[in-house]
Amino acid sequence: MSILVIGSFMMDLVVRTPRAPENGETLIGTNFSIFPGGKGANQAVSAARLGGKVTMVGKLGIDQFGDQAMLALNKENVNTKYILRDRENFTGVGSVILEDNGDNRIIVVPGANLNFTINDLENTKHLIRDAKIIVLQLEMDIKMVERAIAYATNYDVPILFNPAPAQKLSDDLLSKITYLTPNETEAEILTGITINCIENAKAAGRILMEKGVENIIITLAEKGALIVNQSGTYHIPGFPVNPVDSVAAGDSFNGALAVGIVSGKPLKEAVKFANAVGALTVTKDGAIPSLPRLEEVDNFLQHV
Repeated sequence: MSILVIGSFMMDLVVRTPRAPENGETLIGTNFSIFPGGKGANQAVSAARLGGKVTMVGKLGIDQFGDQAMLALNKENVNTKYILRDRENFTGVGSVILEDNGDNRIIVVPGANLNFTINDLENTKHLIRDAKIIVLQLEMDIKMVERAIAYATNYDVPILFNPAPAQKLSDDLLSKITYLTPNETEAEILTGITINCIENAKAAGRILMEKGVENIIITLAEKGALIVNQSGTYHIPGFPVNPVDSVAAGDSFNGALAVGIVSGKPLKEAVKFANAVGALTVTKDGAIPSLPRLEEVDNFLQHV
């Protein structure tokens, strides 16, 4: 096994509108779509489309959305053998407001995702042990996430941790992370530093390194990403594109980064690859439907 994703599923209910409404305001939207997504599922499919051998662990409801999520993952050759179905809770849903400029506002209702418990995790310890890297996010129960990190640490398996949706995390948890991938907002919540320039991002990265994180990769949207580790600080520029929909951009970056790391790319090269994947993702609508395949990424990199 190469990449193990322990993560969430969401069915994204997407409304496109010229702009987000103000408090108390009603707007007429221009389009409505339903796309399979969720941070875990997006990252798993992103990695699989880029050539990664991916297994996903998590929990879906026994409902139409859960069936659609399983179909989407199986179509992408993600190993779904260890995905559980929950009789008591519905499959997670995400309500997405997508503005014409590509910006989005998202509310998620985790549903069955939060019912993937430590006891459920116990049955997949062997998957963590055998993985080359595990990928985690925060749309699931934090106690379960902490236990998964502890198992990976005990097995000496690298951990790629995307701290989203943003919340404060303990120094003990952070000290176990091999690759931490916050965006600007998440890095601010973790460090207290408002990131409005590269220098502030560097300062936030240094704080996270002091907390014990081995490699910090702060994603900076169109400006690319910043690597901070014991070797130094490196800004990896982004790629200019015309954004259509920013949903899943960060997830595609994380899936691509996992593939780059497992395939043996130096970290700077892996982050450049992930930047390209994120850039291509924002040029298409939807979460999973927007995730690029390896041939598309290679062609893009050859012509920029």
